[in-house]
Amino acid sequence: MTMISREPRQIIGFAVAADKSSYRIQEFVDNTPEAKKYCTDGYMGYLDVIFPGRHVRNVNNKKDTHNIESTNADLRHYIAGLARRSRCFFRSLETLTAVISVFVNAYNKFGEMKLKYRKPVKHKSETHAKHLHKFSDLPFCILDFL
Repeated sequence: MTMISREPRQIIGFAVAADKSSYRIQEFVDNTPEAKKYCTDGYMGYLDVIFPGRHVRNVNNKKDTHNIESTNADLRHYIAGLARRSRCFFRSLETLTAVISVFVNAYNKFGEMKLKYRKPVKHKSETHAKHLHKFSDLPFCILDFL
């Protein structure tokens, strides 16, 4: 399970468990920083969880959950054991927790640098206009922070 903040886009909490019960989700929510708004997908287990902020359960669309889905896709992309169980797997939850912890640290550092790099900058020739660096112009990637 992962929890992200949108601005800056970082993973603020994660939990590794063998199940996804309401009890486990509640334990996770209780041990992560409080937020004003929690956006989840249509999983029924969220119905029994008490969120300290407003809970938005998106059953029919991904309007509020596309960021977390993207982050989870990054996890599956960079950590082989999350992508294909038949070829790569973790022998223990402790190993998976350690691997995800390393990834989260690198992911958050990458996010901080990306945010700093993409801030509006004034060009000498344009005193009033501001320019945002494009994502494709980044001189670094997430692997640089591992």
